Amino acid sequence: MRHEEEQPLSGGNISDGVVRVGDTVRRPAGPWTPAVHALLTHLHEVGFRAAPRPLGIDERGREVLTFVPGDVIWPDRFALLEPSRRLARVARLVRGFHDAVEGFAPPADARWRTLVPAEGADIIAHHDLAPWNLVADGEQWAFIDWDTAAPGSRLWDVAYAVHGFVPLSADPARQRADAADRLRVFADAYGLDESERRRLVPLLGRRTRSMHDFLRDRSAVGDQPWTRL
Repeated sequence: MRHEEEQPLSGGNISDGVVRVGDTVRRPAGPWTPAVHALLTHLHEVGFRAAPRPLGIDERGREVLTFVPGDVIWPDRFALLEPSRRLARVARLVRGFHDAVEGFAPPADARWRTLVPAEGADIIAHHDLAPWNLVADGEQWAFIDWDTAAPGSRLWDVAYAVHGFVPLSADPARQRADAADRLRVFADAYGLDESERRRLVPLLGRRTRSMHDFLRDRSAVGDQPWTRL
C-alpha cells in the first residue's frame, strides 16, 4: 500500500506534530480527543460546517481530521478582516457555532483539556477563537484547533474572540483608533443584547488577564509550546 507524504502544517498557535496527509490532518491525540471528536461530530450533524470533521485515530495513535483548505488569517492575511462586513461575518460564524453547540450532550466520560478555567459553563466553548485559528478559502471560512474545547460560556468565548479579531491591545503601538467601532460591529453581528454588552466590558479584562497569567506561569517553568507564544 502506498503511503502518502506527510506535510508539516504551521497554522494555528500550537502546531507541533501536526501534518497533512492527503485530504486529512494528523494531530497528536490526548485524553480529551474522544470528547472533542464527539463535539465535532455533533456540529456536522446539526449542519455547522465551519469546523473540521473527525475521522478517527490512525495506526500511530494520532487523531485524524478532514483537511481544511485555505490560509490562516493571522498574521499575513489579517487585512482580509479590515472591512466591517467581514468582521461581522466572523461574529456570525462564532454565533453559529454557539447556537449549534447548544444542544450537544457530552459523553458521560468526557475529559477536556482545560487550560484556563472559564467563567460559566452553559456551553462547550472553543476557548481559542482567534485569527490564528481561522482559515479562509475564498468564501469558505472555518475554525481549526479545537483541542482546548471545554465547558465555558458564550460571553467567555466572545471576549476572547473580540480581543483577537477587533483587535484590542494594551500596547500603544497596536491600539486602533476604530477599536470601539469594530467592537460594536462584532457585538451587533453576534446579536448581543444590552445586558450581555454590559457584562462583556468587564469580562474582557478578566479574560485577557487569565490568558496572560496562564502564559506567564507556563513560560516560567519552560513549558512548551507556551514559552514561545
